[in-house]
Amino acid sequence: MKTPVEPALIVFSGLLLATGIMRLIEAIVSAHRIRARRDIPIAEPWLFPMMALLHVGLVVAPLLEVLWFERPFVPALAVAAGTVLVLATALRVWTLRTIGRAWNVRILRPRPEAVVTTGPYAWIRHPNYLAVILEVVSLPLLHTAWIAALALTMLNAVVLYQRIRVEEAELRSLSVWRETMANRPRLVPYLF
Repeated sequence: MKTPVEPALIVFSGLLLATGIMRLIEAIVSAHRIRARRDIPIAEPWLFPMMALLHVGLVVAPLLEVLWFERPFVPALAVAAGTVLVLATALRVWTLRTIGRAWNVRILRPRPEAVVTTGPYAWIRHPNYLAVILEVVSLPLLHTAWIAALALTMLNAVVLYQRIRVEEAELRSLSVWRETMANRPRLVPYLF
């Protein structure tokens, strides 16, 4: 007799699939914006492919862990992780609406008029990266995929540490960015 698939696993799989589709759409939008600007992205020989791998892993690894290790659905953990995921999504939407067409998955040579200091940028330099951190932690934990959450969070820390260094090196070339953003925290208001 075949074991029925639990509803929580179906919803979890759907959320992972939706995340994958959103990441694919983001990549397509970014490619169009790069072509429209006729810019060459800043070289990230290992970094950008590692970021892409991280986001593929975010879609695949949690589901594999849940299936292989028969992770249980824990409602209290799912509520906590879901709350964090909703907040991360709200921050991501707020960030993307604030930055508008200047947003891209690649690092492009910044233009002075593209420096944004409103919305979440009024408090931190990298609100989209904060949203990604929260997503990477919370999405796997919706269905107790704690190994994926831990491994992906560690990989994300390495990737974002380097990504922020590369991005800020470009942004520092703009006096408007140095004057308005250099003293703001990177990820956590009033702290870091």
